[in-house]
Amino acid sequence: MAVIKPFKGLRPPKDLVEQVASRPYDVLNSEEARQEAQGNEKSLYHIIKPEIDFPEGTDEHDPRVYEKAAENFRMFQENGWLVQDKKECYYVYAQTMNGKTQYGLVVGAYVPDYLNGVIKKHELTRRDKEEDRMKHVRVNNANIEPVFFAYPENKEIDAIVAKYTAEEPEYDFIATSDGFGHTFWIIDNDEDIRRITEIFATIPSLYIADGHHRSAAAALVGAEKAKQNPNHRGDEEYNYFMAVCFPANQLTIIDYNRVVKDLNGLTDEEFLARLSEHFTVTDKGETVYKPQRLHNFSLYLSGHWYSLEAKPGTYNDSDPIGVLDVTISSNLILDEILGIKDLRSDKRIDFVGGIRGLQELQRRVDSGEMRVALALYPVTMKQLMDIADSGNIMPPKTTWFEPKLRSGLIIHKLD
Repeated sequence: MAVIKPFKGLRPPKDLVEQVASRPYDVLNSEEARQEAQGNEKSLYHIIKPEIDFPEGTDEHDPRVYEKAAENFRMFQENGWLVQDKKECYYVYAQTMNGKTQYGLVVGAYVPDYLNGVIKKHELTRRDKEEDRMKHVRVNNANIEPVFFAYPENKEIDAIVAKYTAEEPEYDFIATSDGFGHTFWIIDNDEDIRRITEIFATIPSLYIADGHHRSAAAALVGAEKAKQNPNHRGDEEYNYFMAVCFPANQLTIIDYNRVVKDLNGLTDEEFLARLSEHFTVTDKGETVYKPQRLHNFSLYLSGHWYSLEAKPGTYNDSDPIGVLDVTISSNLILDEILGIKDLRSDKRIDFVGGIRGLQELQRRVDSGEMRVALALYPVTMKQLMDIADSGNIMPPKTTWFEPKLRSGLIIHKLD
């Protein structure tokens, strides 16, 4: 069962939140962060992308960069750009995209729950990326950015959240970088805090939706601190890390698509003929074609869009991994025909989040940068949770969640 706790959030004053808040560290590169933070000394990028305070080309993993993050974090607090709440609270963070709003609870998630599998994963992590985020957590002694969890919806929690969202929010703004709405409330009533904690204690599992590396790093640093403390009790703040938990029924996973640089020596005709061994291939002409259902794919090649319908027998509906379209396309197209064996390391392939639209796939092929594009029907939250529950791991680059959590609305200190 899930253990959570309230915490004393470190937050920007209301009039500074739009200057402080930023996109997550891993959705933009150093140059983009440098541009977005230009002229804004209060931008959180000075803490989460501190290489922007060094000359261009400085390695973001340079030890001086991590130290700069800690220096800037201290400075933000000294200047009053980040102020810690006096009381342990839960918080409601709502995101609005395309007229749809999802409501998350900001909580302290329990490190042992991550280590013992109550907090479930659906992706593998890379050790180098874990270590990068671990260094960032260690040097700041804080979870600067939250992770994104899902939980099975609960009507009583929905009712508590609705009570607060009917009130005046603490923050309410539309981010200029993404056009999405970000709204934030504070749950400070002792009875509501107690009840939320009790309800989560009846929930069997939490699911990492986005932020696998941040989750791993936060939990591993918490476990490190427990091991290093000879007087460890188990209730110290480092036993918890910051997560925003959304009801699964409010979340939508969008498509995560592929573009490939070449046809592995095949002509268009040979490539299409190979595809027809496993798929019913239909030429849809020059109009953008979007996958219509599970096991229906969209292909863009030489100015034409194609529908690919996986033939019966090419997938196993009883296999939670084998039934995924990302598995079908990886095995039967990328591996068998195009010779791409490892999605994580092969330089011939790139991945495009569905938020960019299928026109972005067409643009990258038409520009000559890529030779072919493949669009997939998105995974469902039920599939994600079923796979996590079964102890399986999804193939790389399967899920894309949008909107991304805004960083800088709240920070969790580990002491």
